[in-house]
Amino acid sequence: MTAKSPKAFYTRLAAGAPAPEMERSSRLERMIHFVPPHLDKVRAKVADTLGQVDVLLANLEDAIPFDQKAAARAGAIAIGRDNAFGETAYWVRVNALNSPWHLDDLLEIVPALRERLDVLMAPKIEGPWDIHYLDQLLACLESKHAIKKPIQLHAILETAQGVALVEEIAAASPRMQGISLGPADLAASRGMKTTRVGGGHPDYAVLADGEGEAPRARVQQDLWHYTLAKMVDACMAAGIKAFYGPFGDIADSAACEQQFKNAYLMGCAGAWSLHPSQIEIAKRVFSPDPAEVAMALRILAAMPDGGGVAMLDGKMQDDATWKQAKGIVDLARKVAAKDLAMAARYGF
Repeated sequence: MTAKSPKAFYTRLAAGAPAPEMERSSRLERMIHFVPPHLDKVRAKVADTLGQVDVLLANLEDAIPFDQKAAARAGAIAIGRDNAFGETAYWVRVNALNSPWHLDDLLEIVPALRERLDVLMAPKIEGPWDIHYLDQLLACLESKHAIKKPIQLHAILETAQGVALVEEIAAASPRMQGISLGPADLAASRGMKTTRVGGGHPDYAVLADGEGEAPRARVQQDLWHYTLAKMVDACMAAGIKAFYGPFGDIADSAACEQQFKNAYLMGCAGAWSLHPSQIEIAKRVFSPDPAEVAMALRILAAMPDGGGVAMLDGKMQDDATWKQAKGIVDLARKVAAKDLAMAARYGF
C-alpha cells in the first residue's frame, strides 16, 4: 500500500505539530527563481530581486560545489533571516535524500527559518515513500521547534521511477504544493542520448513523405510532451500545481520562451528561472494574454451562470468553454493584483 488512508491523510504526524492544511496554495507562482546562496554577491542582490519574482529559491543541491554545501546552507538561512519577502514566497531546494548533506539541510534550515520557509523542494523523488519520510520528519521538526505553519513540499520529477509513480507522489501528502519536471536528471535516468538541460533536440523529428532525392520537410518534435502531460494530469487530479523546470541554454531566449509557452498551454503554473533574463520571459508567458482575457470576459458575460449555450463570433460557447474562460480570468486577476501595468492592459 503506497497511499495513506483517507482517515489518516489529514491527521497530525507528530504531537504538537501544526494541523495539515486542507486548502492548497493559491499564490501567484509564475517563476521559481533560483539563486546560489553561498555567493556573497548573490545574497547582496536578493532584496532587489524580491520585487521582481513570485518565488525566490535558495538552491543547495546541483550546481553547488561539494566543498560549498555548508556555506550554501548558511547562506540560505541568512537570506531568509535578513530579508522582508512580502508577497514573494521563499523556497529552499535541499540536497537529495540519499546525499550526505540532506539530513543536515533539514535539521539546520527548518529550525532556523521556521515560518519564513514556505516550501521545501525535494529532488529526485522516486515514489510516495520519499514524500512520507519528509512529511513525518518535517512534522517532528515542527513539533520540536513549535512551528505554527506547516512547511509545504515540492517534488522534482527527474527519475524514470518517479515518472512511473507520479500520480502516487502527487497525492502522497497534504503538504504537497506541486511538482516540477527535471529534464536533465530524467534524461540521464532514462538513458536518453542528450546533454541538454530541457528544450528540444534537432535529432528528435519527423520527416514528411517523399520520393527520390527531393528535399523533404522536417519538423522537430518535443522530447518532453508525454512526461509533461502525465505530470500535469497527476497534479491536477491531486489538486496541486505543475511546473516546467530548468531551461539550460540561457543565451537562447526564443527557445526558452517557446518551451515555457508549451508548458503554460498544457496547464503549468510556472517554470524555473536560472538567470535574471528568464524572469521576464516567465512573467510574460505565464500571465494570460490580454486578448485571451478579453475573450474570456466576453464568454463569462454571455453566460453569467455557466449554463446553456452562447454564440460569439460564430463560435459555440458552453459549460466547457465557460470553465476555461473562468480559469483565464481568475489567473489574470491574480496577475493584476501584483502588476498594475498588466491590470491596465486587462482593463481591470
